Amino acid sequence: MTSAPAHPDRPAARAPSPWLVLGAALVGISFAAPLIRLSAADPLVIATWRLGFSLIIVAAALAIGGGWRGWRTLSRAELGLACGAGALLALHFWSWNASLRYTTVAASVALVNLQPVIIAAASAWLLAEPPSRRQWVGVGVAVIGALVVGLADVPGGLAGLADALSPTGSVSGSRALLGDLLALVGAVTAAGYYLIGRRLRQRLDLWPYVGLVYGAAFVVCLALAIGTGSELGPQPPRELAIFAGLALGPMLLGHTGMNWALGHLPAFVVNLTTLGEPVGATLLAAILPGIAEVPGPWTLFGGALVLGGVLLAARR
Repeated sequence: MTSAPAHPDRPAARAPSPWLVLGAALVGISFAAPLIRLSAADPLVIATWRLGFSLIIVAAALAIGGGWRGWRTLSRAELGLACGAGALLALHFWSWNASLRYTTVAASVALVNLQPVIIAAASAWLLAEPPSRRQWVGVGVAVIGALVVGLADVPGGLAGLADALSPTGSVSGSRALLGDLLALVGAVTAAGYYLIGRRLRQRLDLWPYVGLVYGAAFVVCLALAIGTGSELGPQPPRELAIFAGLALGPMLLGHTGMNWALGHLPAFVVNLTTLGEPVGATLLAAILPGIAEVPGPWTLFGGALVLGGVLLAARR
């Protein structure tokens, strides 16, 4: 598989190594789940503030560098795609943030990181890149791992799952299952976000691209928060510090770093960065005093299957 050419505004000889950027992005995104778990705010409130803080820095970069002029080169269809990517990002933040209220950090992060497998499946239709037989085997392994992770969160395993799905099912089992399903929604929406980014980053430089996408995501999250009656403010200093941390680490270092790499590497390769997130997030969740959440053996086993399947499916 060959790398996509660097954006014309950024000559390859002067650009930093995409692998170094993706390494830094991995560190950034690993802090997302633990920080979200520490917050007491509504999932939509977290996403809205996170994007709002991020847009302050993005707006400054656009104003100083004049990158906003790149918007003039886009067609209406491309502008629509960028806004669509922002809407998918907003839904990803909402569904994944919400999943962390119902299931464990390890389960949520492992399931949301099925997105590379979803990209592999969508590539046959959207990018004319059908997965190989080995990649389909990887898809199967990852799906089995996802089921193991999901069942590990439901007390009683298969019997507990049946109980959770019944009208009189247990609250704990139902909550865990809902959290796992929300994490899967987060995987689907994130996959769409990266697929669109792969296309548009060949046409648009980093800051104008993330300005459009993060801006659209902010508008969608703000509308959903207002529509659902979520209390956006005022927020206590502790929550504002968490929101700022999410903006600086997972958003600007993590997402923006991966969006930069989309202009230099295929989406498949860039999305592999997320494979290291379960390890980093689970370790942080286990050692942080405010969480101290040690994953069980079945969650670890299922997560290993998910990551092994994704690695197998994502390799060319």
